[in-house]
Amino acid sequence: MTRQPYLRKAGLITLVTVLFAALTALGTGPGTAAAANDWWDPVARPAPDSGVNVTGEPFRGADAQGDVRGFVDAHNHVMSNEGFGGRIICGKPFDRRGVTEALKDCPEHYPDGALALFENVTGGADGHHDPVGWPTFEHWPAHDSLSHQQNYYAWLERAWRGGQRVMVQDLVTNGLLCSVYPAKDRGCDEMDSIRLQAEKTYEMQDYVDAMYGGAGRGWFRIVTDAEQARAVVEQGKLAVVLGVETSEPFGCKQVLGVAQCDKGDIDRGLDELYGMGVRSMFLCHKFDNALCGVRFDSGTIGAAVNIGQFLSTGTFWTTEKCTGRQQDNPIGLADPPAEAAKLLPAGVSVPSYDQEARCNTRGLSELGEYAVRGMMERNMMLELDHMSVKAAGRALDILESESYPGVLSSHSWMDLDWTERLYRLGGFSAQYMNAAEDFVEQGRRGAELRDKYGAGYGYGTDMNGVGGWPAPRGADAPDKVAYPFRSADGGSVLDRQVTGERTWDFNTDGGAHAGLVPDWIEQMRLHGGGDVVEDLMAGAESYLTTWGATQSHERPANLAAGAAATASSTEFSLLTSYAPGRAVDGDRGTRWASHWNDDQWLRLDLGESRRIGRVTLDWERAYARAYRIEVSADGNAWRTVWATESGDGGLDTAVFDPTDARYVRVVGVQRGTGHGYSLYEVGVHAR
Repeated sequence: MTRQPYLRKAGLITLVTVLFAALTALGTGPGTAAAANDWWDPVARPAPDSGVNVTGEPFRGADAQGDVRGFVDAHNHVMSNEGFGGRIICGKPFDRRGVTEALKDCPEHYPDGALALFENVTGGADGHHDPVGWPTFEHWPAHDSLSHQQNYYAWLERAWRGGQRVMVQDLVTNGLLCSVYPAKDRGCDEMDSIRLQAEKTYEMQDYVDAMYGGAGRGWFRIVTDAEQARAVVEQGKLAVVLGVETSEPFGCKQVLGVAQCDKGDIDRGLDELYGMGVRSMFLCHKFDNALCGVRFDSGTIGAAVNIGQFLSTGTFWTTEKCTGRQQDNPIGLADPPAEAAKLLPAGVSVPSYDQEARCNTRGLSELGEYAVRGMMERNMMLELDHMSVKAAGRALDILESESYPGVLSSHSWMDLDWTERLYRLGGFSAQYMNAAEDFVEQGRRGAELRDKYGAGYGYGTDMNGVGGWPAPRGADAPDKVAYPFRSADGGSVLDRQVTGERTWDFNTDGGAHAGLVPDWIEQMRLHGGGDVVEDLMAGAESYLTTWGATQSHERPANLAAGAAATASSTEFSLLTSYAPGRAVDGDRGTRWASHWNDDQWLRLDLGESRRIGRVTLDWERAYARAYRIEVSADGNAWRTVWATESGDGGLDTAVFDPTDARYVRVVGVQRGTGHGYSLYEVGVHAR
């Protein structure tokens, strides 16, 4: 695998391998040898260490149709302990010195958790907790503890052996949260944190490889293309995809509405991320930035995040009435935590909001559109979750205009009314790791669409992501997990998970860490959700299909580029030209505009008969409420191939049965505004 030089420390794999061998020989460190013939067991595992508590060979290969099988965690944060200044998430997913160093609390949490500010504001603690991790783990990790490590490598190993075959490792941080949190051990630059987390992820791969005898032999495999990922899954191993979820990527924050980055910053940032191996990303997260507006947080956390929005941007969230069925989350109106409110300047408080106005006024900016198209040029996948309705809608418009399949919803933050648009493009959807009964119920609501488009399903655990996880249902619950149980793919048998002196039982501990994901899936099955579990088993194939189509996507030729254009009328201006040809000149800064009447048209001559099946229309504010697309072989006899009476402006894509035509005509029937019709660009494509 090719990687940037700074992602591998010189000689790390050799150093770790030699260290393991030497300590084993001395009898003082990595200890228990595994059965040499069992490819899934390491040659030498650190001792002491966490148990995995799984037996049996992991499922590998493909089915009779050549499809791989396995679960997809589409949203995890393995290295978020390195983000936010390094002291928000306590504990590490691995440490070359062993579990005693990896699974210990942040120093300021000792002796009783009273100074664990982030944990006490957001988690299940009552202001105090036992900070001791290894070996007792009295209070953490827990399903309601939001600041302690949940992705120790052995717990991820258990998830893999329990059937998980793809994991998206989202590099995550927030510069504002880092800057205001009093405990930190590094700077707050978001891109510096992303670089470090990527480097640490590669180091973790080397760490696991060393246990298995050398480079490439471990189960934790970072992948950079779909074919490589498919090969890893067929081997029965875990394909790890790097993503990015951060609030102000490339330094693209906005202050009082003014962007703090430019197109050059975006290009350099995307190139750097791609070089790291990143293949999917969010353009905004939590705070409005220079690229897009966000989907609001709700409740007390929402009020606190809105304060962060003000501190980062100089403005609170602003809302307006939604123009369609889609709505952003309701803004948290509860009193914010006192610690957060104290950060506001004197006399400033979180505003109240009209409950009839549920949409963020900010959508996808011009820079945001540039970033979306930049991701498409690099064949990267775009995450829609956390985008405001206006931003996500425009992003989908852009993706649809080029039939681009690289679109993801990884943890239930996209408006569900848009799920079919995602599937129609060929995208992939996953649901947040909710309680088993809630996950099953929501999963079934989308089953008809998945069947229609042949899509599998995923979950987004958001481990280490400050979200909260399924609570225990109790040892006497009717759908309690009975240990040991067999994994959904039939390959492994799982008993209760043991780390140090602590034994975790999903019935009484809930989703405390990543190693309990197979137990959660088993509870889902026992709850009667076998159909949803089966869709989850199809997740790996579905995700890799989306990624493969994204990777191989080529920008479709625009048959209308430079075409001869005529129109029923042209708006007059002394300062510029609104001539018909401006709609096919490839410049989104120019446009055609008609007189201010309903019945107007724009006609394009493709020069010769061409096979066409898709027309894209990038409207200026003067859009058509009702219009139709007509085609003709000779420019005289016209027939309608597509029509709508509910146009809403923006970027429209009209898809119709492929047909042969030389001429294409856009006929405006009813205006959407008091002006005429105006188009920045018109595209005509084969499909």
